[in-house]
Amino acid sequence: MSQLDLIRALPKAELHVHIEGTFEPELMFAIAKRNQVVIPYETIEDVKQAYNFHNLQSFLDIYYAGANVLIHEQDFYDLAWAYFEKCQQDNVVHTEMFFDPQTHTVRGIAFETVLNGLVHACEDAKAKLGISSELIMCFLRHLSEADAMETLEQALPFKDKIIAVGLDSSEVGHPPEKFERVFAKAREAGFLIVAHAGEEGPADYVWQALDLLKVNRIDHGVRSEEDPALMQRLAQERMPLTVCPLSNLKLCVVKDMREHNIQRLLEQGLCVTVNSDDPAYFGGYMNDNFIAVADALDLSEGELKKLAINSFEASFLEDAEKEKWINQIHAL
Repeated sequence: MSQLDLIRALPKAELHVHIEGTFEPELMFAIAKRNQVVIPYETIEDVKQAYNFHNLQSFLDIYYAGANVLIHEQDFYDLAWAYFEKCQQDNVVHTEMFFDPQTHTVRGIAFETVLNGLVHACEDAKAKLGISSELIMCFLRHLSEADAMETLEQALPFKDKIIAVGLDSSEVGHPPEKFERVFAKAREAGFLIVAHAGEEGPADYVWQALDLLKVNRIDHGVRSEEDPALMQRLAQERMPLTVCPLSNLKLCVVKDMREHNIQRLLEQGLCVTVNSDDPAYFGGYMNDNFIAVADALDLSEGELKKLAINSFEASFLEDAEKEKWINQIHAL
C-alpha cells in the first residue's frame, strides 16, 4: 500500500479543530448573503484572497469578519455540517471540536443559539454519516478571567452537551495561570480540561497547563522540546499533544515542514497526534496534514499508523470504542 493510500485508509480521530476555523469562503459568502450581513468583500474570490493572510493579525481580521455572519442556529449547523462532510472524505470517524462562545456572545448571539446549532449537526453526523463527536468550549485567553468565568456560568446548564473546556486565542502574554480559578471551577463541575500551550508561548506554559489547570491534554505543545525535563514528564504520563503541522507552518512556528519536530516527539515516546486546527485558513484538513508531514519527514508506515492510533488513545471516547478503531488500524 502506498503512503497516500495508507493515509486515506487510516481511520482517524481529530482532537484539535476550531469549528469557526473551518469556515470556507463559499459558505461564508452564502451565509453573509442569506443574513444580509455586509462583509468587506465583493466576491467569493475576494474572500479567498483575504484568506492568503501574511501574519497573525491579518488572519484574525478575516477570522472575525467571518464570525460576524454567523447569527442563527442554522448558520452554526451549516458550518459544522460542512466540516463533517470534510471528515467523511478524510476518514475522520471521531472528532472533538472547539467552539468559542465569546466570539459570538459579545455580538449579542445567545449561547444557546451557538450550542444548539452545533449539537444538532453533531447528532445528524452520527445518524447520517456514522461520525461521532464531542464539543469542547474554549475560553479566549486575550479576554479577562471574569469574562471566562461568566462564560463558564453560561455553560453549566448545558453540561451534558459539552465534554470539556479549553483555552485558545493569543498565547503570548496570557499564561495558563491567568485562568487557574476558572479551570478549577470547571473541573469541580465535571468538565474535562484541555489548553493551548507551547505553540507561540514557552515550555513554561505547558508546565502551567499541567500543574495549575490540570489538563487532560495539551493542544499544540511543540515547544515542549525546549525543556528536557518536561519532555520526560510528558512521555512518562503519556500526556497527549494535539499537533497541527500546517498551522505551525502557516503561522511560522516552523519555517519549513522538514524542520517540524513531530517525528522527533514521536520517537521520544510522546503521545503526539495530527490535527488541522483552522483548516479553511491554514491550507488543509486532516489528510492534508498527514500528507504534509509524511512527505516532508518521510514517515514510515509504522509511524503513520502510530499517529492514527495515538489520536484514539488521546480521545475522550470510551475504551471499547478506542480499542475498536485501534484494532482496525493494526489490521491495515
